[in-house]
Amino acid sequence: MNLDELLKEYSELELQLADPAVHADQNKARTLGRRYSQLTPIIHTYRELESVRDDLSAAKELSGEDEAFAAEAIELEERVPQLEERLKHLLIPRDPNDDKDIIMEIKAGEGGEESALFSGDLLRMYLRYAERLGWKAEIIDSQPSDLGGFKDVTVAIKAKGDEGVWSRLKFEGGVHRVQRVPVTESQGRIHTSAAGVLVYPEAEEVDVQVDPNDLRIDVYRSSGPGGQSVNTTDSAVRITHMPTGTVVSCQNEKSQLQNKESALRILRARLLAIAQEQADAAAQAERKSQVRTVDRSERVRTYNFPENRISDHRVGFKAYNLDQVLDGELNAVTQALIDAEMAEKLAQHS
Repeated sequence: MNLDELLKEYSELELQLADPAVHADQNKARTLGRRYSQLTPIIHTYRELESVRDDLSAAKELSGEDEAFAAEAIELEERVPQLEERLKHLLIPRDPNDDKDIIMEIKAGEGGEESALFSGDLLRMYLRYAERLGWKAEIIDSQPSDLGGFKDVTVAIKAKGDEGVWSRLKFEGGVHRVQRVPVTESQGRIHTSAAGVLVYPEAEEVDVQVDPNDLRIDVYRSSGPGGQSVNTTDSAVRITHMPTGTVVSCQNEKSQLQNKESALRILRARLLAIAQEQADAAAQAERKSQVRTVDRSERVRTYNFPENRISDHRVGFKAYNLDQVLDGELNAVTQALIDAEMAEKLAQHS
């Protein structure tokens, strides 16, 4: 889509959002508002660029009569390429899911209890990061381990502003490897274990239509560490989506209805990811990078405790502030991945 088309779309959105009737439909108003927010920085930058170009032309014409205009022309000439570069970045096609919230699953892999403890560390890291950015995080299902970690935990993270959670955390999917002395190790030897992270854009009901006839719903009693029952009623829910074979289980809530709603949220997110994979080969390649087998050799990031080092192997990022990163200071890591994606897109569109 070229700039003329974007300007036309922006004007139409302004008219629609000014119409009180549009706001009677909250879903429609939210969709239009999101698109308006996406286009606003593009249109504002374009208008600023046009204004600076006009001012530059006028300053050049008047520079022969007044030296002040000559100095102004020099300043304006410096601003033009800066604004052109900014506009170039803004016009790069964005990920359509960037403004979405996410559902994240963290799964213990090789390493037994140590891997489960590390899964707990990753969960805390993401919860602290969400807290720092003013996002809302909600654990919607978990399987605790005996020593206080997690065999499997699912968390939903929602943003409050225009920037979606997906735009910053979509690259977290993959195998995360940890190197440290486990609490279960009596000899003080450094062990390597791993946990897997899967990230899905959270699907709204309008994104994914789930036919109730396609679902098999089973109920059972919740269990805690060691397998002991933690509930006297069949409140845990397992939903199987028959056409795709996707299975989701939830047992965190005391109510069977609440667990069913949580499971449906996760199911919709997974089905949206599957649909996008099938529709878009590029998205399929990206999803494959979120390794589903938690093999220690197939890692995207390493957390080395003895050296206080964090390394992201996809972009060559390395820093020696692992303690701070695990406390939620994740911006430098996520920004390195965002910058790498932007550089790749710029190369494709140059």
